[in-house]
Amino acid sequence: MPASPLSRHRMIAVPPPFQPTVAVIGGGPAGLMAAEVLVAGGAAVTLYERMPSLGRKFLLAGRGGLNLTHSEPLDGFLARYGTATPHLKAAIEAFPPDNLRAWSAGLDQPTFVGSSGRVFPAALKTSPLLRAWLRRLAASGVTFLTRHRWAGWDTAGNLMFTHPDTTIAVRADATILALGGASWPHLGGDGTWVDMLAEAGADIAPLRPANCGFLVDWSPIFRERFAGQPLKRLALSCGSLRAKGEAMITRTGMEGGGIYALSACLRDDIAASGIANLYIDLRPDLTHNVLTRRLDAARGKQSLSTHLRKAVKLSPAAIGLLNEAAVPRRLSALTLEETAALIKAVPIRLTGTAPIARAISTAGGVTFASLDEHFMLRARPGAFLAGEMLDWEAPTGGYLLQATFATATAAARGALHWLTARNNQARSA
Repeated sequence: MPASPLSRHRMIAVPPPFQPTVAVIGGGPAGLMAAEVLVAGGAAVTLYERMPSLGRKFLLAGRGGLNLTHSEPLDGFLARYGTATPHLKAAIEAFPPDNLRAWSAGLDQPTFVGSSGRVFPAALKTSPLLRAWLRRLAASGVTFLTRHRWAGWDTAGNLMFTHPDTTIAVRADATILALGGASWPHLGGDGTWVDMLAEAGADIAPLRPANCGFLVDWSPIFRERFAGQPLKRLALSCGSLRAKGEAMITRTGMEGGGIYALSACLRDDIAASGIANLYIDLRPDLTHNVLTRRLDAARGKQSLSTHLRKAVKLSPAAIGLLNEAAVPRRLSALTLEETAALIKAVPIRLTGTAPIARAISTAGGVTFASLDEHFMLRARPGAFLAGEMLDWEAPTGGYLLQATFATATAAARGALHWLTARNNQARSA
C-alpha cells in the first residue's frame, strides 16, 4: 500500500482563530457603540448593565427630539470641548459627525440638519434607533446581561458583579468601562465607580454638574407668578462669554439652553466666589438707541407694562424680570436711558447650581493623564474608558453624544489593538 501523502510531510499545528473575550460595562450609547466595534473586530462581547433595560438615559435625551450631532465645520466643532479638545481631537476626527450620520442611516434612521445646524434622526425619537441598534447587536453575537452592577475587581483581577441574590466573578481579556457620569442616577449613571477607580490608581477630577440649572433668590411674588414661564430669543453673558438661546424661569432659579451654554463659566464663578453674575439681553436684535426711541414713544394712558409689551415686544415674564432686577427702585422710576440699559443687560445673581442629579451632563471624571493614547487606564492595563466617565464637558447641541460615540469607538479600537499585540507577543514567546 502506498504511503499516505501526509506521512511524507511534517505535521504543523495551526493555532485556532484568536477570539478574545471583552466585557463592556454600561448599557448606554458609549457601551453599545464599544460593543459594536469590538464584535465587528472579532471579539466575543458580553455587555453588563445594572438597570433592567438598556439605553435609559439615551431615551431621555431624545424626549424633545434626539440631537445626535452638529453640522458645523470640524474646527469650530472641536473648539466646543474647551481644554479637553487636544485629548478628544483624534477620536472625533476618526469618528466625525458624518460618520455618526452614516451609522444612523445604516440603522434605517436617516438624519437631517435643523435650522440651528443641529442634526436629528428623521423620526426625531430615540426609540426606533435604539430598537434597531439592539437588534443588530444581538444578531452580531453581543450578549446582554442586565441587572448586573459592577463592584470592581477582586484580588485575582476578575471583574466582580452583584446580581440579585448573588455576586459573580468574571474573567475577561479586556474591559471597556462606559458607566456614565452622575446625572439622572435613576436612569443608570450614579458615579459610584469613582471610588473603585481611584483605588485602582486613576486620577479623578471631582464630578460636577454641567449643562445645569442655577439657583436664584427670587422674590415670593415673582416666583409665584412666573415660575414655569419661558424667556425667548435672548442673549446671555458670563464675563466675556456670550450665548444666544432661551431660558426657563423655575421656582428655584433658571435653566434652559441659553443657560446651559454658559454653565461652565457660571459654575466656576460660583465655586470661586459663592455667586455668579449672569446678564440677559432681552432684545439682542435692537440697539440701545433704538430701544430708547421706542420707549420714548407716546404711551398715553397705557400702563408701563402695556407700553413695554407693545413698544418693545416684551413678554409678561420679561417685564416681570425687569421689575425684579430694578429693586430697590421701581421700574417706573427709571429714566428712558436706564430702562433701555436694563433691557440690554438684566443682572441676575446666581447663588448656586442645581443638584448634579438633575443636570443634563457631568463635568469631571477620570483625567486624560490617567489614560494612554488608546484610552486605556495606565494603572490597569486592559481596562479602557469611554464616554462621560472621562474629564470633559461640552454644551448641548449634539456635542455630548458625538464625543460619547467617538471615545467609545476609540476605546474599542484601542482594546482590539492591545489584545492583538498581546496575543502576538504570547505566540512569539
